[in-house]
Amino acid sequence: MKTYRNLAGCVAVTAFAGVAPAFAETPPDTLVMARNIDAISTFDPAQIGEVVTNEIILNICDSLVAIDPEDESAVVPAIAKDWTVSEDGMKITFNLVDNAVFPSGNPVTAEDVAWSMQRVLKLGFGNAATLTEFGFVAENAEADFVAIDDTTFEMNLSRPYPTALILQAVASNRVANVLDSELLMGEEVDGDFGNGYLTTNSACVGPYALRQWNAGEAVVLEANENYHGTPPNVKRIIIRHVAEAQAQRLLLEQGDIDVARDLGAEDLRDLNENPDIEVASTPMHQLYYMGFNSADERFADDRVRLAFKYLMDYDGMADTVMAFLGMPRASVVPLGALGALDEAEGQPFSLDLEKAQSLLTEAGYGDGFSARLFIGTLPYASPIAQHVQENAAKVGIDLEIEQMANAQLFSAFRGREFDTIMLSWQTAVPHAHGMLSRHAVNPDNSEEAALTMFPTWRASWFSEDFNQRVDDALFERDEAKQIEMYKEIQRDHMQTGPFAYSFQLLDTAALSDSVKTWKWNAFRAYYPLIEKN
Repeated sequence: MKTYRNLAGCVAVTAFAGVAPAFAETPPDTLVMARNIDAISTFDPAQIGEVVTNEIILNICDSLVAIDPEDESAVVPAIAKDWTVSEDGMKITFNLVDNAVFPSGNPVTAEDVAWSMQRVLKLGFGNAATLTEFGFVAENAEADFVAIDDTTFEMNLSRPYPTALILQAVASNRVANVLDSELLMGEEVDGDFGNGYLTTNSACVGPYALRQWNAGEAVVLEANENYHGTPPNVKRIIIRHVAEAQAQRLLLEQGDIDVARDLGAEDLRDLNENPDIEVASTPMHQLYYMGFNSADERFADDRVRLAFKYLMDYDGMADTVMAFLGMPRASVVPLGALGALDEAEGQPFSLDLEKAQSLLTEAGYGDGFSARLFIGTLPYASPIAQHVQENAAKVGIDLEIEQMANAQLFSAFRGREFDTIMLSWQTAVPHAHGMLSRHAVNPDNSEEAALTMFPTWRASWFSEDFNQRVDDALFERDEAKQIEMYKEIQRDHMQTGPFAYSFQLLDTAALSDSVKTWKWNAFRAYYPLIEKN
């Protein structure tokens, strides 16, 4: 019998000699994965905001640097083969590989790098926040992102941000995906920088290229034959849209797929007993949380939001609904990040209806109220929501649950069109600033600011105090003092912040014995490193 393993690196799956698949077998040069991919709406790196699309695009498009598969706190060369930092910390110069070619045949140049990053700011979609939070603005884009020559790219900073954080948060992010500027400008419509074209196409350099996307059906990736780096082990990746966990399980057991990505706790328990299937997971820097619309006077009250944190049996849910899928976590900063509270201090809440009722009474809502709760299609979304709904009813709160496709859920959240909502957020860096910069900071709460990649803005929550404290901590050079500043921010954020966090998620996959190697960490699944028997 195989046992469940919590792995942050490479999963090696031992083949069982003489045991044939039950019904079918996937091609040896193709990995077939089942996943709920209904959130996909575009393959434009400037616009992508969903976890599933982010995983795909990072295997299609190389950035300047990449997260090290062996150490998620480090970066390794990608399009940039090396880099230097000026003495004042205000300039990072990247030397590019000199043999990279786009699938179109166009050479990859520093001008493509500069254009790609300038484009993110000029388009102004949500992902521009990855750049603007580090001082980059559209008006200065040409001066901040500069091609010195064909193989030298320069990034000019407005403040001496920590270099390691810039590399983790910007240079390895999808905003630094290097796009084929010549091809995209040829596809431009009404000044969209090729955004329409990238809805269903890719135009970048990476180990795979997007061959086909049929919404609600499948994504097909093909190995890029002109890739300058190490070629992928598997020629083709097919990601089938399978929304139901039971359907994914059946396909896996029949041998019709190699990997299932969205199974529930019960399925994972059963599959963990199957000698032909490996259940493995890696902790993510991703939190599942409940959001509240602070434009509503009820949820603008800190005490009302705090009351909801006492409406869940965290340990009970961790042992049942979230087994294999998540661990209780109430702090905005995930375990494993620089500056995170430890496991005990980062989860001080428990089910306490009397405490919740007291907080509601103090806020003037002792008789309760009614509100809508929006949830998506993750396998644990409905049981968690129902659990909170049942406990909320005991303190007079009537929650009406509305389940919808993930794309619709994200649209409602970004549009501020919700009362309460449950969903997740993943940061791209193993650093407290990664989550705090989006969940405690809101640069501009006005409607016209449209800062859709800031969950704080989506929730209409603004605190000048938290804005300043997060900024102060970022530039504190004494690391011990910086860590203590981050911990104090977390303690206060748990009491007065805009969200109720419940679980730090695990990325869990069930792998058939056709898969020899499955490589991932908190931030990426590395498709090129997958091996099949």
